[in-house]
Amino acid sequence: MSINAFGIDLGTNNIKIYNRADDAILVEKNMIAIENKDTLFAYGDSAFEMYEKAPGNIHISYPLSNGVIADIKNMELLVKYFISDMTRSNIKPGDYYIAVPTDVTGVEKRAFYDLVKNAGVKARRVMVVEKAVADGLGLDIDVKNSQGVLIVNVGFHTTEISILSLGGIVLSRLIKTGGQKFDDAIRAAVRKEFSLIIGGKTAENVKMALSDLEKEGKGAVVYGRDIVTGLPVERELPTQLIDESLTEHFHTIIDNVKVILERTPPELAADIYRHGIYLTGGASQVNHLAQLIQKGTGLKVNVSENPVTSVALGLSKIIKDDNYKSVAYAIEGMST
Repeated sequence: MSINAFGIDLGTNNIKIYNRADDAILVEKNMIAIENKDTLFAYGDSAFEMYEKAPGNIHISYPLSNGVIADIKNMELLVKYFISDMTRSNIKPGDYYIAVPTDVTGVEKRAFYDLVKNAGVKARRVMVVEKAVADGLGLDIDVKNSQGVLIVNVGFHTTEISILSLGGIVLSRLIKTGGQKFDDAIRAAVRKEFSLIIGGKTAENVKMALSDLEKEGKGAVVYGRDIVTGLPVERELPTQLIDESLTEHFHTIIDNVKVILERTPPELAADIYRHGIYLTGGASQVNHLAQLIQKGTGLKVNVSENPVTSVALGLSKIIKDDNYKSVAYAIEGMST
């Protein structure tokens, strides 16, 4: 088998690429900065550093939105540059495995395939893998056996709730609630309570630090602009305020998990009761989410050790282990 193979997980917030040649996973922000509408200025983590700080002539954006490709031209550019970085500008013909969400249209799935084909990365073969199946493999679950597995992947824009069995997806639901909604909720609460405007990056940092702050009994120190005076100020936010601002979105996820469980065939439901729910995805680490899902469903929640890279780890298994090759499929003959 060709050593030259890549596994791509296009997350809205982070792009994860597995490279078979050095058995490593690249994780970078899925972000691009374009200067004067047509010149690439920065990409990945360096573009994220400039986010919310750039002048008007530099446009910084996420090419993905709600789990699907919103800007294919910029996404192709990003894939090409990241693959070029990983191969030290020596791109050779190779096989590409790309993870796609289940609950998207045929046209949107086709866009993932076309993206890799047209990105100038010398793709010999492009194989598609359902994201939830790759997730399961990345969580060290043998997805090809007949037991039912419930995976909840909380991403940046979306949460994908899937039930797997026999290497396929029995039920799936994609909801537009994720890390960005959590950030927006924190910003809205801070604005309402303290008349303070904070940036998206600040809200994200507060969200990720919440667990440690609670353990230490400290508030979150933030900097922003006072609405009344218009001047920059520093404030300490109580962790309870942040927790309360997130609760509504957590309950949206829990309600949708319950909807999937209500539709689950009884034999698979019995498996899920025994093994519990598997929680993964970049935004799954937010404080109290796992506990609330456990309380809301009455099921044990297994939290992923590698929530950001679990899909890419699953793709790496498919690339390395012939037993799992059958879960990847070509898309050429797919009707759009």
